[in-house]
Amino acid sequence: MANIRCLISLAAQNNWKLFQLDINNAFLHGTLHEEVYMKIPEGVSAPAGHVCRLKKSLYGLKQAPRQWFARLVEELQFQGFSQSKNDYSLFLKKDADDIVLVAVYVDDIIITRSNEQSISDLKTHLHKIFSIKDLGELNYFLGIEVCKCDNGYVLTQNKFTKELLQDCEFDLSKPASAPFPSVLKLYSDQGDLYDNPALYRCYVGKLNFLTNTRPDLAFVVQSLSQFMHSPRLPHVHSLHHTLRYVASTVGQGILLQATDQLTLRAFCDSDWAACPFTRKSVTGYVLLLGNSPISWKSKKQSTTSKSSAEAEYRAMSHASGEVDWLVRLLTEMGLFDLKPVKLYCDSQSAIHIAKNPVFHERTKHIEVDCHFTRDKVLEGLIELCYLPTGQQLADVFTKQLPVSQQQDLLYKLGMFFSPLPSLRGVLEHIA
Repeated sequence: MANIRCLISLAAQNNWKLFQLDINNAFLHGTLHEEVYMKIPEGVSAPAGHVCRLKKSLYGLKQAPRQWFARLVEELQFQGFSQSKNDYSLFLKKDADDIVLVAVYVDDIIITRSNEQSISDLKTHLHKIFSIKDLGELNYFLGIEVCKCDNGYVLTQNKFTKELLQDCEFDLSKPASAPFPSVLKLYSDQGDLYDNPALYRCYVGKLNFLTNTRPDLAFVVQSLSQFMHSPRLPHVHSLHHTLRYVASTVGQGILLQATDQLTLRAFCDSDWAACPFTRKSVTGYVLLLGNSPISWKSKKQSTTSKSSAEAEYRAMSHASGEVDWLVRLLTEMGLFDLKPVKLYCDSQSAIHIAKNPVFHERTKHIEVDCHFTRDKVLEGLIELCYLPTGQQLADVFTKQLPVSQQQDLLYKLGMFFSPLPSLRGVLEHIA
């Protein structure tokens, strides 16, 4: 999804149009390289004991998706496209000052370019080879609504959210102003076991899909996902609270907009020893292209940190890895002069550790991979900057904040808040 958000953000910046294609019967176009046999279909006469040998792929074969993608790659390369080394689902074709970008997900394709005639030529060729369905300008992709506005594109999941709420078995009549109850600690061994764990897993999985356009749900999903194997009643109560929050914020999404100066910025943070059971910390980071959020994550760290500075240093390492990948991806897309990327952290100690190449008692136990940040600073890829905690955008990915502070940070993150009727009106409309 970071690749898709980068593509849409780039189109918004350059005022390019986005087009969408769908391949008819995509898996039937794959060519098999193995010998695959199947039973004689009903209605086909054949000698007893005989089977069919497939010459081309069919739906249901394990090889079908792989062979279809290989066939599509072959055809795009024949048209002069090169496959990205940073994301194999992205294809690029550069001509002088022009560039064509093609993003592929199975049989759904997004195309953008400044020269629309080249897009028409590509559509004509693909239709001749595969038979395509031209869906026009991009408006719905992978369950995400893409709406063109004056200064960019708005990404929401209204349809999916309404379907989620319509099938919800919880009472959602009482609105919630925050995604998580304040001052809440969830334990894996406290409370009675929930009698329907499959339902809990279903809702958490759907909320996880919503995080593609809802950064405000990332920390919640990270927290609730830790108890998928054996949910208890306190976990279900927290899930219920989150669903009430989703019901009262149906129209939220992200705005990918054009800016005067297109720069890449990163924010990282951690909540030290946040897990009350394992005492592991939570890492959170977000990357903004201009003012548009293109990548974010909330994740519990795999090891226990001995200090808050170490936890922040580990969070910095995760963010640095994402910065390294995105800079290479965006450079392929035609964006240059992104270095050095400013990485904002609210821990002076962690910044000093990253800048100081001297090992001492407080850092010798830290794994070598965490010093990845130090290497990137020396390479000139990253510039470490201090930011006060109150202005740290990544704070929303590590803990539940007061409502006013969270709303302020979400606005700065580039979230879109559409005007909606009252919660009762939304629920009546869904019903």
